Amino acid sequence: MTFEPEQLGQSSRELASKLRELRKQAGLSGVRLAARCHMSQSKVSRIENGKVRPSLLDVEQILRALDAPPSMIEEVSTLARLANTEWRNLRELRRKGLGTRQSELKALEASSAHIRYFLLSMVTGLLATPEYVRASLAHSPADTRKAVTGKLERQAVLYDTSKRFTFVLTEQATRWPVVSPLALAEQLDRLSALTYLPNVRLGIIPMGTPTPRPPMNTFTVYDGSLATIETSAGLLVLRDSRDVQGYLEEFSGYEACALFGEDARSKLAQWSASYRP
Repeated sequence: MTFEPEQLGQSSRELASKLRELRKQAGLSGVRLAARCHMSQSKVSRIENGKVRPSLLDVEQILRALDAPPSMIEEVSTLARLANTEWRNLRELRRKGLGTRQSELKALEASSAHIRYFLLSMVTGLLATPEYVRASLAHSPADTRKAVTGKLERQAVLYDTSKRFTFVLTEQATRWPVVSPLALAEQLDRLSALTYLPNVRLGIIPMGTPTPRPPMNTFTVYDGSLATIETSAGLLVLRDSRDVQGYLEEFSGYEACALFGEDARSKLAQWSASYRP
């Protein structure tokens, strides 16, 4: 199943309306439909009013309960997939402002208990030194001052021990020359220091380490409810549980190959020393 990028994330209202219409055509009340789906009546009501975005599993349960014909199942399932997938291109992100993007990320981090980051090519802002943060945004044509401030302010969440963070970085991500050699050594030292935080698990995958699959993109998984995938053209947001589970499984594969604890610190120290005169 393929979609045009502009379709993604735009069909929530249409999905809600279609599900409500199908229920009425079937002659069922919201209460009876809820009982057939083993859902609460309030959840059915929120789905039909567009206040809750149903997962594909929710939609499948509703369609089965309504005994919908195959053609309608295909149509509504397509709407559900579109509603649970969002594409944000770089033009949109820049138009909204890089500072706004930092506010969105801060809200996501605040509402999540366990966040997993797979970092393929660069160090993420939560782990970065101020010099690295500034250099990572230097290519942007937009004003980056608010974004720099936002990235640095977000780092406070790492010290919230009610949350868990797991970072897996490739050697390329840790050693890509975003900054000068000495500044890169300082960045590697910061990564090493963060491995001592009790709620932070930070691992690295040295070059040449076999992995279950070749990594293609940087991605982040927020609990088991949302995954974001970064590309050079923009950001893909996935909310369907099966899509998110796929990225959790991919992350676990990389995590199993990574060095953690003293092994990671030893490798980071070795790389850091290589950048110092």
